[in-house]
Amino acid sequence: MRRTALLTATAVLLLTPTVLAFFSGGYFDKSRLIATLVVWAVVLVVALAGPGPLPGSTPGRVAIAGLALITVWSGVSIAWAPLSDPATDSLVRLLLYVGALLAAASLLRMPPAARAVEPALGLGALIVIGYGLSERLLPGVIDLAESRKAFGRLEQPITYWNAEGALAAMGLVLCARLAGAEDRPTGVRVAAIAAAIPLGLGVYVSYSRGAIAAALVGVAVLIAAAPTWSQLRAAGLALGGSALAAGCAAALPGVSSASGSLGDREVDGALMLAVLVVLMAGAALALVRLARAEESRSVRTGRLPTAPRLPLVAGVALAVGLVVLVAGGLAERGRADAQERRRGIERLTSVESRRYDYWRVGLDAYGHHPLRGIGAGGFRVEWLRERPLPEGALEIHSLPLEMLVELGIPGLLGFGLMIGGVAVAGGRALERRPEVAAGAFAVGTVWLLHASIDWDWQLPAVTLPALIAAGAVLAASEPPATEPSAGSAA
Repeated sequence: MRRTALLTATAVLLLTPTVLAFFSGGYFDKSRLIATLVVWAVVLVVALAGPGPLPGSTPGRVAIAGLALITVWSGVSIAWAPLSDPATDSLVRLLLYVGALLAAASLLRMPPAARAVEPALGLGALIVIGYGLSERLLPGVIDLAESRKAFGRLEQPITYWNAEGALAAMGLVLCARLAGAEDRPTGVRVAAIAAAIPLGLGVYVSYSRGAIAAALVGVAVLIAAAPTWSQLRAAGLALGGSALAAGCAAALPGVSSASGSLGDREVDGALMLAVLVVLMAGAALALVRLARAEESRSVRTGRLPTAPRLPLVAGVALAVGLVVLVAGGLAERGRADAQERRRGIERLTSVESRRYDYWRVGLDAYGHHPLRGIGAGGFRVEWLRERPLPEGALEIHSLPLEMLVELGIPGLLGFGLMIGGVAVAGGRALERRPEVAAGAFAVGTVWLLHASIDWDWQLPAVTLPALIAAGAVLAASEPPATEPSAGSAA
């Protein structure tokens, strides 16, 4: 009975991000509050039937303490935050995140639960991105709502294109991991490589430069974390198939930007659907042949000869990716609405946006409150007061800066403890249980990079998969929990 309760709780936790994606990513009050109550019910189940909600390792406890510090300080900051409602919203969202990390760090110590993380989160990303793509592939059959500022970018069901791109990038990395995992059944590997193609297309048609860069760095980190020939080949298939799908989409306006008459879009959608089927089938067939060749040892298997140097390469890729993304944000100038109206590949070549102004206004505000910050949710008030143009903005578009500007030194300290604890635990997990930790570590990298230049933190549908992956890393850094027997009493 205990085992059934814990596995059910695991399923609920893993399903929550996908469900929230269909409620505007969990951005609004009602869905976020319900998700918070559900997740804390899961924590209660863990406390009663599981090994306990707190990690046993010091890095795990440091990571959770960091997130708890952010939560507590956000609650305290309501006392001086300029608006109480956004500050309260922030507190509820953080309670959701603390509960999710606690539950994941405990539940995912069970081997079956840990093994389910990559397929569950990958499938969830595929469902969300597939839903968004459905209108482009079958425009005469499916008609989805479009946000006023989307201008042809993939944005349903989360309703924000950059968030769609980030989720697609995480799904792409997860599917590449599954496809390259020799300990997985061949059927799972084949399904994963086929799923990687539409996810790669989703990254492209979101036209999120940050998502594209994060996906590439995430794949580099994945190969460093799982330095095998099988993983390298699977990553190559995933990226190659995604690039081909994106190239075909670029030639079809009805797919790339949802533009043109209904008749034209129907033709473009049918062509793209046929291309996707061919690419997915081709990738699946290639993976089947590779899996057979690996079994017969007719291709090279085992670790890559460069494996000892790959962590350094991945670290450099991560640092370069972060520098490029931040530098790109600092270079952005011009009106945000001019950027939004660009369609197709033009969005990837333009630097018209307002990130530089968001960051400048935020840092100027921080200068007046360097210790405590301006209060949770306070950036929107500062922007309204100091904005250079009459354009609205609610978030600073950078999670580290948000921690510093709104929560001051305690917020940034808590963020550093959370990321540092997960990173240290990740190093241990890769030594102890690389089959579980590699994909989770890579997904966390994708999220961290993208969240550094956008407001993923405000969208639980995008952030919860990363926190669940972080919980998997914390769990994998400890000895596996002893599973309750099927006949155990609660």
